[in-house]
Amino acid sequence: MRVAKLLRLIVFLLIMFVVGLLVYQYIVFPEYEDALMPTNLHPVVAEKRDDLIVRAADKGITVVITDDFRSSEDQEALYEKGRTVEGNIVTNARGGESYHNFGLAIDFALLTVDGVLVWDMEYDGNGNGLSDWMEVVDIAKEIGFEWGGDWASFKDYPHFQYDYGLSIRDLQRGKRPPEQ
Repeated sequence: MRVAKLLRLIVFLLIMFVVGLLVYQYIVFPEYEDALMPTNLHPVVAEKRDDLIVRAADKGITVVITDDFRSSEDQEALYEKGRTVEGNIVTNARGGESYHNFGLAIDFALLTVDGVLVWDMEYDGNGNGLSDWMEVVDIAKEIGFEWGGDWASFKDYPHFQYDYGLSIRDLQRGKRPPEQ
């Protein structure tokens, strides 16, 4: 008799656990519509990129966009650098785990007055006593970009993203930002 009650209790608890997991899955991980992977930079991010370049040029700074949209395959190849391929580790994001893969990120460098591409955060090519790099960062933040240099871990100083409040998980599950 006691064993039967214990067995019923265990079965009841298991059923409640499974139901709880299903509810949790539905609430925390809602299903999104199937969505195609982007194949280029999001139009709003492209506008912000162009605005960044113009505003920096107005301050005498030449910004060069070194990367924007990146396919998952290209991302995976970049991830392998410093791991299975010679070079330095430049990303912790595998293919499909980067905002670049969803057309929501850009990377930049500066073009010196001598025509040399640099990632020098101290460079002051416009001679105003301020770091050109940080002037570009300030402009980018003014127009809504998040800067990878503000991240707590794996700081990505040449990286800007405009994520619409969407996580990589949201994007992987098919959620997409509006086109406007």
